[in-house]
Amino acid sequence: MRLGTGAVWTAVARGQVPQPPRRAVGASPSSPDIDQIVRLLPGLLRETNVSGAALGILSGGRLAWQGGFGFKDAASREPVDVHTAFEAASVSKTVFAYAALKLCERGTLALDKPLTAYTRTRFAADDTRLNRVTARHALSHTTGFPEWRASPSLKFEAAPGERFRYSGEGYFYLQSVMTEVAGRTFPSPCGRYEGDLEVCATDFDACMQRWLLGPLGMTASGFLWRESFERSMARPHGADGRPLPNKKPNAADIARYGAVGELRTTVSDYAKFLLAVLNPPGGDSFLGTAMRDEMIRPQTKLDPDGKIDGADSWALGWAVQQRPTGHVILHSGGQAGFRSLTMASVERKAGFVIFTNSDNGGRVCNDPGLATLLMPLLAG
Repeated sequence: MRLGTGAVWTAVARGQVPQPPRRAVGASPSSPDIDQIVRLLPGLLRETNVSGAALGILSGGRLAWQGGFGFKDAASREPVDVHTAFEAASVSKTVFAYAALKLCERGTLALDKPLTAYTRTRFAADDTRLNRVTARHALSHTTGFPEWRASPSLKFEAAPGERFRYSGEGYFYLQSVMTEVAGRTFPSPCGRYEGDLEVCATDFDACMQRWLLGPLGMTASGFLWRESFERSMARPHGADGRPLPNKKPNAADIARYGAVGELRTTVSDYAKFLLAVLNPPGGDSFLGTAMRDEMIRPQTKLDPDGKIDGADSWALGWAVQQRPTGHVILHSGGQAGFRSLTMASVERKAGFVIFTNSDNGGRVCNDPGLATLLMPLLAG
């Protein structure tokens, strides 16, 4: 699920919302821009009935500032801080896409080789179009698959590469192939999901720890529920402000939804990942500049009448707003009790990530006042 944040952010980028003087965001919380954000957010949370939020700001190729606002749990009143973990929802796709591209860079997969070359499983019964679906199609949402299937056998809605169609099934297919070539599947636990599809446990969480989270030092992040999340996780909240129970996914749930939206992370940890995208660190564990550039390069144009997040194009794991001042990569996310948004300018090595623990969190991520304050990071 996405937020639909694009209208406000596009309007701000075009100067349709009054903007303050453009000043660089610095490392100090006393910076004028930070002061305005710190003053704005507590009132915004109250106004929107959002329990809590965490914000990380990147500037000059580093984490310049981070802070927590409101409460992890409206009942206990425990405050959000920079160590609070949130469900990243669909923002998880950016992290998964990076890991998938690293496997391509290493030669474990090929970006443009049909995925049927790597798996014995037929995801679309006898439809020969499956033989054309590649990792590039999955990551750019051009597989032709629906968002989610209606029966155990997946049905195409378009030919691979024909058009953009946001698809969790495409990401699930690629995750399944990656697990088959570089991970393990277990006989239990298993679960039944959309269309009565049976999915059994895999070691996807361990693979992601090995492929990316560990090398990046994202020690507070993971997909599978673990003991540390009992202490660090924010509780989700409904639109009425009432706290809801945390989901505690098992390995079958993560095998089905891990790539799509099950990353649990903090602003501090996600900032480490975003910095690796903005400023490739080098080394065998991370994408080189050429593959990073391929990741953020617009791959398919979006229909002007059906834009997501105000994006003009989709890259590999990222939406792209193509602006005269330089492209902005972004992704939003939303699922029960959590909303999230990240945006960045690779050219400026700057951006932000915001996590909230409420069904109303889109109103925070999409607030014109907050967008106006953060826009100088992206527009120069």
